[in-house]
Amino acid sequence: MADDPILRLLADPPDLPVRAGLAALADAVRTRGTAVLQAPPGTGKTTLVPPALAALVTGRVVVTQPRRIAVRAAARRLAQLLGEPVGRSVGYAVRGERRSGPATRIEIVTTGVLLRRLQRDPELPGVDAVVLDEVHERHLDADLALALLVDVRANLREDLTLVAMSATIEAERTAALLGGGAAAPVIAVEGSLHPVTEVWCPMPPRVKRTDDRGVTPQFLDHVAACVRRALAEHDGDVLVFLPGAGEVNGTVRRLAGVDADVRPLHGRLSHREQDLALTPGARRRVVVSTAVAESSLTVPGVRVVVDAGLARQPRTDHRRGLAGLVTVGVSRAGATQRAGRAGREGPGAVYRCWSPAEHARLTEHPDPEIATADLTAFALDLACWGSPDGSGLALMDQPPQGAMAAAHDTLVGLGAVSPDGTVTARGAAIARIGADPRLARALLDGAAAVGPRRAAEIVALLSDDIRTPGGDLVAALRGMRRGGPEAASWLAQAKRLQSDLPAGRRGAREGDLTDDLAVGLVVALAHPDRIARRRPSGKAYLMTSGTGAALPAEGSALIGLPWLAIADADRGAGRRDATVRSAAPLDEDLAIEAAPSLLREEERVAWVDGQVVARRTTWLGAIELSSAPLTNPSRTLVAAALRDGLDSGGLTLLPWTEAATGLRRRLAFLHATFGPPWPDMSDGALLDGLDTWLGEDLARIRGARDLQRINVTAALRRLLPWPEAGRLDELAPERVAVPSGTSVRIDYDADQPVLAVRVQEVFGWRSTPRIAAGRVPLLLHLLSPARRPAAVTADLESFWRTGYPQVRAELRRRYPKHSWPDDPLTAVAVRGARRPAT
Repeated sequence: MADDPILRLLADPPDLPVRAGLAALADAVRTRGTAVLQAPPGTGKTTLVPPALAALVTGRVVVTQPRRIAVRAAARRLAQLLGEPVGRSVGYAVRGERRSGPATRIEIVTTGVLLRRLQRDPELPGVDAVVLDEVHERHLDADLALALLVDVRANLREDLTLVAMSATIEAERTAALLGGGAAAPVIAVEGSLHPVTEVWCPMPPRVKRTDDRGVTPQFLDHVAACVRRALAEHDGDVLVFLPGAGEVNGTVRRLAGVDADVRPLHGRLSHREQDLALTPGARRRVVVSTAVAESSLTVPGVRVVVDAGLARQPRTDHRRGLAGLVTVGVSRAGATQRAGRAGREGPGAVYRCWSPAEHARLTEHPDPEIATADLTAFALDLACWGSPDGSGLALMDQPPQGAMAAAHDTLVGLGAVSPDGTVTARGAAIARIGADPRLARALLDGAAAVGPRRAAEIVALLSDDIRTPGGDLVAALRGMRRGGPEAASWLAQAKRLQSDLPAGRRGAREGDLTDDLAVGLVVALAHPDRIARRRPSGKAYLMTSGTGAALPAEGSALIGLPWLAIADADRGAGRRDATVRSAAPLDEDLAIEAAPSLLREEERVAWVDGQVVARRTTWLGAIELSSAPLTNPSRTLVAAALRDGLDSGGLTLLPWTEAATGLRRRLAFLHATFGPPWPDMSDGALLDGLDTWLGEDLARIRGARDLQRINVTAALRRLLPWPEAGRLDELAPERVAVPSGTSVRIDYDADQPVLAVRVQEVFGWRSTPRIAAGRVPLLLHLLSPARRPAAVTADLESFWRTGYPQVRAELRRRYPKHSWPDDPLTAVAVRGARRPAT
């Protein structure tokens, strides 16, 4: 034991609440190989569970943390307890940095690092246990890591010990997934928080938390005032929660002159600055932090929390192709967790920058990232794993279908996956970069255009979401190069990205492009759907995705530029256009170079104001680049345009003569009676078949006047089937000869063909005439001498017997000059009033 620092630590561990659960955890791991430890923040999970597992296994214990800053802090804390430097028994690995060696038994890593290792070698050689910390936060990569590890344990490494640590009741769901067929044991440990007094600090009247540009300066003034009040009313260090690095820096500036050391804390700071914020000093401290201090970091000495009540969460508008971090209200669970930071070392206080009424309206829990985030990187990881849709994996929640479909389309566009979801060689190269797939593509292709160093610098700028007033990314790049609070993190990220590129790659136009256009090109490569051109009128832009975008109302150096490559934009409720948060200049040639798959040329023929307008148009996505008249449009396109015109104006735009109308009705009757091959004469069918029945007439149509020259009757006859066309007059005659010798037109407008004829003209007909090869009787409208309806019948024989006597009695007095014989079957049919000779 004397030579084993881990056993020495476990023999006399710090007095942390988690000590009470270590024995049960060890039993669960020995018997089941899996376990879930449920304990609130501050109970010592990250400090004592990894050594307890290291004492049970011979290989390495890998522990995940959601953030790089938490990785380094946890490794440093545990190494201090062991009395060793970081890199010996306890090491760590974050993207681009690793401190461990052959003697390392516990390695703290970001979840992203673990995912990359799983993709390279799923067996995790040399690793005997994996601890997933903070799984309750439901980050996307943590959900995926859990699912992949369960898959590995079920199929490759039955001996791999898996422990998940959660601060909430999500532990039961985690245990069900972790245990495979049977739920993993859950070990619950109670916390030991001291009382925390709530102090409500609602905003002054007319002060808004956020507006179109983000968190308002007036709200940051309010937060700073709450901090000053907390310093005056309570002892101990103060921990302030804000949503992002920009708000942290803005609040730090507002606290200049307070009687305390004001320390920012966020992921973009250098290691030294982060350590300074986490280390107690001789004076009181005010640690102004993002969510990194919410659960996965210990900030010693804190007795007061000031909570701005805001959080950054990923949100994606799949319909418009907009994704990014948005500022939202904290959940009640998050607010409780933040407040708990004040009660770890003794009674404390939390100053909440909102009212109790607002608190009651907060959501209970934050949404898991899988439900709201862009899933492109997630989908690429699934494809690399061999499960493009995630089926069969132990995911806490299934990804939304719409988000996965959008991610698939993006990956296909990047060339990262094939249409069936299989990862390509290019996709594997993109995945190895360890960045968002769009940024990885921009790095690979941008290095070939602007050089590896510049491409890496720009992609590092985009991956850290660094913003400047007015959204000018070129100004942000120059600011990073000059140095500053965030420059060290940016520079380290840029060097790591450059090291990920193939050796010896040089930019084809490294010296040809200014920084302005180089930034624009790399942004456009990352987000070709956000390439934008200024609309002809006004200041707004149109992106290739079809979404509108507008720069902030004032203060942006980008205003008036004809082309932009937009890195970040969001669209609030009720706004027509998205607001540009960061962008860079571009020109048309570079826009086409960055998005060749969006470039298309189309011949468009449209019916506009009674005219056929034909143009050849070049598009970049939804942006029209050029347009010129088209002299010889295809018949198909003209037919489609004419169809549109007739759809809106109706077939009445055609010159329907009596003959054309009659022919259409006769053909419609035959189609209704016999079906095909007799043609359908409905409006829809005629519109769909314009190019068939109008034929060569289409080539001559350029407007409504040309329509009036069409011989519609001749056009309709083109639809007659052969050889059935020869029976048209037999099956659906235009006229019928009646006994009086008159040829009477048949009316095909009604459902049953109608023959309207005077009663006297059909004397001698014993039965109703039939058409359509005897299938359909004519409906006889028997008229008076004045051509008014006297009777309607489809059964003439019955009418002569029962109806005619009544009609004869009523009409013979009114029309005495006309023939009204007693026996119409033997009487001679007449056309007029003349009585037949007797």
